[in-house]
Amino acid sequence: MAFEEIKENAEDLKNQAKELIDANLKYYKLWGFKILMKSTSIMLKVFLLAIMLLIVTLFFSIALAIGIGYALDNMAYGFLIVGGIYLILAIIVYKYQDKLTEGPLLANFSRIFFKDYD
Repeated sequence: MAFEEIKENAEDLKNQAKELIDANLKYYKLWGFKILMKSTSIMLKVFLLAIMLLIVTLFFSIALAIGIGYALDNMAYGFLIVGGIYLILAIIVYKYQDKLTEGPLLANFSRIFFKDYD
């Protein structure tokens, strides 16, 4: 009789352990999905914002180049000056790219990823 009670308790323990593992698995799948969706939505927002800023920058650049061209009476000089400005900006960004991107990105995604643990 004691052997059957132990067997029943062991069977209950086995079932409870299986339920616990299944619940943990479901939790971590849901948690991973939540993190994936937050990351995806943030990347989509950043992408859309970048596209809009690119269009605005394009129009402002063309307007600036035309304005400089009229001032110098030579459109080619206006576009060359604007191109030179962007070349200088590209060199500056390339030189400081780690400080501009790595730190802020790591901080923002760490805040999102570890938000549940605060």
